[in-house]
Amino acid sequence: MANYRTSRIIPIVLVVVIIIIAIASLVSLARVVFFSGSSTSSTTQVDVSRDALLNTTVEHSVTMTVRGPIVADEAFHSYKIDIAPNNRHVVTYTGYLDTVVDQISLGNSVASYTEFVHALDKANLAKGKQLTGDNNDTSGVCATGNVYTFTIYNGTTDVKDLWTSTCSGSKGSLDASVTQLTSLFIKQIPGADKLISNINL
Repeated sequence: MANYRTSRIIPIVLVVVIIIIAIASLVSLARVVFFSGSSTSSTTQVDVSRDALLNTTVEHSVTMTVRGPIVADEAFHSYKIDIAPNNRHVVTYTGYLDTVVDQISLGNSVASYTEFVHALDKANLAKGKQLTGDNNDTSGVCATGNVYTFTIYNGTTDVKDLWTSTCSGSKGSLDASVTQLTSLFIKQIPGADKLISNINL
C-alpha cells in the first residue's frame, strides 16, 4: 500500500516542480524582454549623445538658440551661439525670418573646446531625454517668455536636441540648469553678452 501511494505521489510532485520551474522561467524571460531591453536602449541613447558631446573632432559642435516672447514681427528677437573645435559664432536676429542684427565670429582651439564640452557635460547637458513628434515642436511654446534649445551635432546630423523655457507649464526635455548652460555658452565669446543685451531679449 505504501509503495502504491509513493508511486502515485512522485509523478504529482514532479509535475508540480516542472510547473514551478516553467513559471519562474516565463517570469525571468518577461523581465528580460520588457524591462532590460528598454533600460539598455535608454542607456545607449544617453551614451551616444554624451560621446558626441565630448568628441572634439572638427565636425562636432554644440549650439544654443534662444527665442524671445511671441510678439509682433518687428519686436521679435532671438540669438544663436555655435561653438566648434575650430570656430565660435554668435548672431542676433530680429523678426521671424531671422534678419541679422549683429554677429561675432572667432576662431577656436581644440584645447579650449575640450574644456568647454567637459564643462557642459558636468552641467548635465546631455542628461535629458529628447522628446519626439509634436512634443519636440517649440512653435508657439511659452508665448510670454524665452525658449532655450541646446543641440549636439555630428557634422550636419542632429545627435540630440533638448529644450526648455521660462514658462512653468513648458518645462521641455532639458534636465539641467539653463542658467548655468547659458552662462557657459555666452562666456565662450567675448562681447556676446553686449550683443545680446542690445536686442532686449
